Amino acid sequence: MIESMKAEWDERVVQRAGVHAALADPGRLAIVDVLLLADASPSELQKLLSMSSNLMAHHLGVLEQAGLVRRVRSEGDRRRTYMQLIPGALEVMVPCAVRRAERVVFVCSQNSARSQLAVAMWKRRSPLPAASGGTHPAATVHPGALAAARRRHLPMRPHTPRHLDDVIRPGDLVVAVCDNAHEELPANLDHIHWSVPDPVPTASPDAFDQALDDLTERVDRLVPAVQPFSQRS
Repeated sequence: MIESMKAEWDERVVQRAGVHAALADPGRLAIVDVLLLADASPSELQKLLSMSSNLMAHHLGVLEQAGLVRRVRSEGDRRRTYMQLIPGALEVMVPCAVRRAERVVFVCSQNSARSQLAVAMWKRRSPLPAASGGTHPAATVHPGALAAARRRHLPMRPHTPRHLDDVIRPGDLVVAVCDNAHEELPANLDHIHWSVPDPVPTASPDAFDQALDDLTERVDRLVPAVQPFSQRS
């Protein structure tokens, strides 16, 4: 079963796992730290890190095999080589999950606070269209949400809360920004879930600010991962 799972893993995931494994040693991490700023010969690395030549050779071999470093020959003394960190080698460590969508739809229970704030923040960060809906829409947008947006100088054009069924359409990426909405959505509706605490019960400015902070951090993570269907990675 494990082998069949491996066969299905994305090549980038396998590469990322190899990089993590290569760096799972303090000595190799220390080498990479040095090479972040400057090239160095193996003997220079030995002195800097007080490491034996055999151990240094082993660590450099592991880092080379993982595609993190490379050797370049000196233009002065041709017998000497320098180790270089390969540009962009560490970027593969960053998790990458691409979703395709023509629009992002944020959903919470009443469509009166979190989902409306999420749309406002999304529009600040991404040109991809966004909308919002609720599973049990309220009559109006909560004034606490409007006040939180004003405090953060976030342009927000609230719309009358709507039911999700009146909003969603093919090609949407649905994001449930509350637990209740997530648990009420149909099992066959593909969506992602953000467990953002509801600020409405306390209605305190701090609660709305915290909700907006949480949404901002999550939007910033989602924006680079969402691409329109017409765009190829």
